Amino acid sequence: MPHIKLIEHNGTEHTLDVAAGTSVMQAAVNNMVPGIIGDCGGSCSCATCHAYVRPEWAAKLTPADDAEQSMLEGVIDLRPTSRLTCQIIVSDALEGLTVDLPASQY
Repeated sequence: MPHIKLIEHNGTEHTLDVAAGTSVMQAAVNNMVPGIIGDCGGSCSCATCHAYVRPEWAAKLTPADDAEQSMLEGVIDLRPTSRLTCQIIVSDALEGLTVDLPASQY
């Protein structure tokens, strides 16, 4: 089971064991990680699971599609490595993935 790390805006780290095939958003919600809300349940229609993928991981992910890019246009503090965590599906290749959470989703 791959391990991923989510780091809150205040520096608090959460290391999670995540079953392959699970989205990063669902793993965060299941483990009550503050900072990931996931209002839409993972349907890429709200952007309340926005996070910053560490640069060393960004190229290893499937690029954001048009729907995700459109949702990202409305997030607070958009950055080059901004992604919606509902669109990042954990696999063995993402062992050690680290994402930083924004100060706010709203």
